[in-house]
Amino acid sequence: MKNQAASIRDSSSDDNQHEAWFYTADADRSVQCHLCAHQCRIADGKYGICQVRQNIGGTLYTLVYGKIISGGVDPVEKKPLFHFFPGSRAYSIATPGCNFRCEWCQNWQISQMPREEHIIRGSPATPQEIVAAARATGCRSIAYTYTEPTIFSEYAYDVGRLANEAGIANIYVTNGYMSETMLSVFASILDAANVDLKAFRDETYRRYVGARLEPVLDSMKTMKRMGIWLEVTTLVIPGLNDDPAELRDAAAFVATELGPDTPWHISRFYPGYRMLDRLPTPLKTLRMAAEIGLEEGLKYIYIGNALEAGSEDTHCPNCGRSLIERRGYQIVRNDLRDGRCPKCGALIAGVWE
Repeated sequence: MKNQAASIRDSSSDDNQHEAWFYTADADRSVQCHLCAHQCRIADGKYGICQVRQNIGGTLYTLVYGKIISGGVDPVEKKPLFHFFPGSRAYSIATPGCNFRCEWCQNWQISQMPREEHIIRGSPATPQEIVAAARATGCRSIAYTYTEPTIFSEYAYDVGRLANEAGIANIYVTNGYMSETMLSVFASILDAANVDLKAFRDETYRRYVGARLEPVLDSMKTMKRMGIWLEVTTLVIPGLNDDPAELRDAAAFVATELGPDTPWHISRFYPGYRMLDRLPTPLKTLRMAAEIGLEEGLKYIYIGNALEAGSEDTHCPNCGRSLIERRGYQIVRNDLRDGRCPKCGALIAGVWE
């Protein structure tokens, strides 16, 4: 596996050696990382594809432990999670880096920083400090988001364990490229996840993301089997993943493999990063995708980034009553009663207070 030869400089601390988890060492001082589906084999002195894990003398180190590049309080709806403690707040954190290189990334300044700038910035924060900040701001959960949380999994786990002990839930906003080995460790502390299903064609993943589709699908099925609350987001990009047949395949997978109660967020694309040659997604395309999802049996479909009236409201799939009304990331009205529709009594899938 080819690794960039450029040296990555840590601009926040001289003490950047925190031994990584999920790797094996070989006699020639090379290592193989088992954190994500890339399964990088890394020579001494080199980095993994994520550019934030380095082999130093036959020991793999994470270079981003405790280095917060972005953080703050968000509505949980921003993740987006619509069926997980709606109306609550999530304390959101990220470190630099990503194991993908999506050409439309909206957070590329921090996700691609180690790869493009060969530098790792961040403000130090201990797991105890993160949990204390979440409690002080009245957050119901901690969200590992903005960049790919898998690449800072050691830090996320240490934060997450303390969070659960304090009665705070843990949320992954992820590309889904983690290994089953990693998920088996996180199953005990991870409460919810939103997985970004970027396309439903392997060639699209390989060309525009630098990854493969199948491991993402496997991770979602594994999370579902482990009892982690799961929602799925698809950013619909004109000319890339908006073919009706592909959207139908994606919707069918969610409905049959993850279950028809799994919320599917269909998000509008806006030009950014290295994909400035395409127009925003037409609203008619998003409506078409929603119709396809309904035809495939999905019960909860949301259109995001579009300011489409009612497109982010939750309705009872049994009687059609509007149950949760949203405006942007805010809850305007929530008529759920103990997780049920007050009109017909149907149980609405989700994690409710």
